[in-house]
Amino acid sequence: MANITAAMVKELREMTGAGMMDCKQALNESGGDIEAAVDWLRKKGLSKAAKKSDRVAAEGLVGVAVRDGNGVVVEVNSETDFVARNEEFQALVKTIALVAVEKGVGDVEELKKQHYPGDAGTVAAAISNAIATIGENMTLRRAATLSVPHGVIGHYVHSAVSEGVGKIGVIVALESTGDKDQLAELGRKIAMHVAAANPLALDASGVDPATLEREKNVLREKNAGKPPHVLDKIVESGLKTYFKEVTLVEQPYIHDNAKTVAQAVAEAAKAVGAPVALKGFVRYVLGEGVEKQEADFAAEVAAAASGQG
Repeated sequence: MANITAAMVKELREMTGAGMMDCKQALNESGGDIEAAVDWLRKKGLSKAAKKSDRVAAEGLVGVAVRDGNGVVVEVNSETDFVARNEEFQALVKTIALVAVEKGVGDVEELKKQHYPGDAGTVAAAISNAIATIGENMTLRRAATLSVPHGVIGHYVHSAVSEGVGKIGVIVALESTGDKDQLAELGRKIAMHVAAANPLALDASGVDPATLEREKNVLREKNAGKPPHVLDKIVESGLKTYFKEVTLVEQPYIHDNAKTVAQAVAEAAKAVGAPVALKGFVRYVLGEGVEKQEADFAAEVAAAASGQG
């Protein structure tokens, strides 16, 4: 039998909102596989779909920079939140984002090699200098770029500590030959939507096949025993609902729930003066997917889990 730790139970509980003992049973049933345990809970009706971004947190900042038809999001991690409030660290993240957008570099290793303004030399050297000065380890964890030949890159930073840096960073690509000011306003609103609604993909074609297969399996398991032709219709209907929840173009627009994001973009073409195409987005949440040591609460979980083991 797999060794089910208190930290595993806590992680699953935070991911799913299910009860502690249900989480422990799910982990036992799935041999300690977290993803399989999530599915087990969902099949039992004990959990809603979990979002990977809810699992963990790390310290540092996300930076966003936009120039002409180019945009970038970067994440720089630190050991403590105290460093994220440091003006020198904030300036470092902003400048790295500016270097990335100027050079059009979305690859971390390539970005580290780029020239950093001033006497630091490269981006990697600037990070090393900041580590020596501030006294805390830092890493350039990831970066992503978007560009359009004609149009704008909309952007938004949530929980900003200063201009262009915060806890969540979003860029959105809008392709159009229409009015740039109108496009920029639309892009900002859609970026705010992305920050709030957390779509998994632009449209159905962009949903990861493995994720889609998991969703189909959950629907099949929840409706096991029904005739095949009925089950197929249930799965088809369930996927349509799923796509409305997780794809950007089909989500209800947060600024007007009476329409989808796709409808809002189509309607905006009148104000912009030309057709508008939503080409892509990037959403970074600080620390998503980063394992972090557990300290508080673990003992409580362990006591509760072992008490009914």
